[in-house]
Amino acid sequence: MEKAELRKLQGFLRQALGNQAIKVTQGKHNPEDADVHLGERRIGAIMVDDEDGDRSFAFEMPIPVERPVLQDYLRRLFETDSLKIMPRGKKSDSVELNNGDDFLGVISADDPKGKSFTLQIAILDFDLDAF
Repeated sequence: MEKAELRKLQGFLRQALGNQAIKVTQGKHNPEDADVHLGERRIGAIMVDDEDGDRSFAFEMPIPVERPVLQDYLRRLFETDSLKIMPRGKKSDSVELNNGDDFLGVISADDPKGKSFTLQIAILDFDLDAF
């Protein structure tokens, strides 16, 4: 991944998640991917998808808490009260993450008991145009 893409992805995540301390660096294990840090702590990864001729990115972040505290955990982690957990209609194994009224991604349960979750945000190439 090129440095310009890393900077754009960093800008996108900072705005989307409401925290200017987010850093995106070249992947430690795979230079085509990126690592996402909050301060010194690695919180997730971004994988590149070049299939279908369009370049897109998938941000994944493990969330080590149960469903009742998801929203509070994310608000404390990113230091913003604008993040909201929203139900997904008839689906009980996942919820949506919004920043205000803007949809960001899906948080899915990693196990049937809902003891841990994974946040997934799809980032399309045109999402990065403003950065």
